Amino acid sequence: MKSAYDVIVLGSGGAGMAACLFARLNGLSTLLVERTEYLGGTTAFSAATAWVPGSLLAASVGAPPDDITQARTFLNETVGNHSNATMRDAFLHWGPQAIARLQGETQVQFRARPLHPDYIQDAPGATLRGRALEPLPFDGRKLGKRLDLIRPPIPEFTILGGLMIDRDDIAHLLKMTKTSESFLYAAKLIGRYGIDRLTHKRGTRLVMGNALIGRLLSSLDATGADIVTQTETETLLNENGRITGVRLRQNSRVLDIIAQRGVVMATGGFNRHPTRRAEMLLQPTAAYSPSAPGHTGEIHDLALSLGAHYGEGAMDNAFWAPVSIRRRADGTTAVFPHFVLDRGKPGTISVNAAGRRFVNESTSYHLFTRAMYESNKTVPTIPAFLIADAEALRKYGLGMVRPGGRRLKPFLDDGYLVEAPTLSALADKLDINAAGLEESVKRMNEFARTGVDTEFGRGSTDYHRVNGDATHGPNPNIGPITAAPFYAVRLLPGDIGAATGMVTNAYAQVMKRDGTPIPSLYAVGNDMQSVMGGVYPGPGITVGPGLAFAYAAATHLTGSL
Repeated sequence: MKSAYDVIVLGSGGAGMAACLFARLNGLSTLLVERTEYLGGTTAFSAATAWVPGSLLAASVGAPPDDITQARTFLNETVGNHSNATMRDAFLHWGPQAIARLQGETQVQFRARPLHPDYIQDAPGATLRGRALEPLPFDGRKLGKRLDLIRPPIPEFTILGGLMIDRDDIAHLLKMTKTSESFLYAAKLIGRYGIDRLTHKRGTRLVMGNALIGRLLSSLDATGADIVTQTETETLLNENGRITGVRLRQNSRVLDIIAQRGVVMATGGFNRHPTRRAEMLLQPTAAYSPSAPGHTGEIHDLALSLGAHYGEGAMDNAFWAPVSIRRRADGTTAVFPHFVLDRGKPGTISVNAAGRRFVNESTSYHLFTRAMYESNKTVPTIPAFLIADAEALRKYGLGMVRPGGRRLKPFLDDGYLVEAPTLSALADKLDINAAGLEESVKRMNEFARTGVDTEFGRGSTDYHRVNGDATHGPNPNIGPITAAPFYAVRLLPGDIGAATGMVTNAYAQVMKRDGTPIPSLYAVGNDMQSVMGGVYPGPGITVGPGLAFAYAAATHLTGSL
């Protein structure tokens, strides 16, 4: 680590690493500072989908031309006054350029999927494909010993003690005893993992968030960027209001490092701040988060003291997902986000303490959790209860319980999974209203017969149906709940990222309340006020803007704007 760099980036999630990489591509010297032992932040835990309208990759899946007007219409309809329209336009401007630069000049490579819909399908301008981009799998062996720097995935999203899998892998693994193609696919996947564990601490085939972080790290190493971990930022150095560097602490060493062009905040948001968590999140304050540790908001305190301010007007200060929790063998707590694997599948239902449905179970994880909070105002809905019959559990699993319906005893013994021979007995075990549950299931069974959910519209949009079971009809999201025994897991609200952050301009410069920038200070990722305004209109609406404004900040830092 040198005593001076052009750019210092604080935080190593996707946005921070991208800001560092774009700065290096622009010829600037860079230092990436991470406070924890791992690189990747919450991005490493996530699917790392990037929502970027108008990219060069949309045509690869036959998506119709996605002009700025169409994407702007969609965001105006879904986000509206919850964020600044000028900042949304800046995102639409920078996003395609960021993807093009990554695709053309780095190892950071994405692909669009043939069907990956926006979440709010009934809004004008919504699309079925082309905007959601996912990172290509990456061979971690290319990193050598540097692979150990990447934050490992959430264990409950792996199999065999650490094999990472994505949606394509899951499809083949579920069919491995049914088709020769899937058997060979699964055998190759598992065989490579077995070899990996003989030579490495972990699997080397990286997918989703680990793939994006691996690709960013490999690209940064190729450009010669300096990276330090386990390093605290104590102070933002400034002269007459201009940020000139940072004071870092590495164990007992304190170092003042000069930033000749600027400092980029990319520390992950306020969510683990000791007081702002309770002040800024919905009440009751979520007790658990599936996000990575490290985003304590301490850098926010420093920026606020220099005149920065939080944005206002967002629908929520955070993005949400329902989670279930379980104590691991090592004493830590597993926090499992229920994104798409179970809630929208046939044979399931979600109810509150009255045994009543309160939401369309196949809606997005953000809207599902917001509905928990709304229902909780009148009927206890924290926790809520995700219920499945034996056939649904066997086919789709339930939370941390894998498909197949085997090895249930550990989950039953520790209470994560609740089982009963009848719905009434299940309600008694869950301490919820039995009559309400039986009536709700009776109505759901009728919806399964007709294919129409007249209460909440489950399975009524393409987004819902993609997350159902395409082989099931007449509605891929609704099935009868009749096969005993019956099962349940408890759902709690979990915050997955900050929506409220520092107010910036279109170049990611941190702004003061008088509308002028704090010279040489930038914010990207969850440190920046989200252009989505606490709304969750599509997959990857944190990573996409994170990459876009990382590109904007790096471009501005070159002095070419």
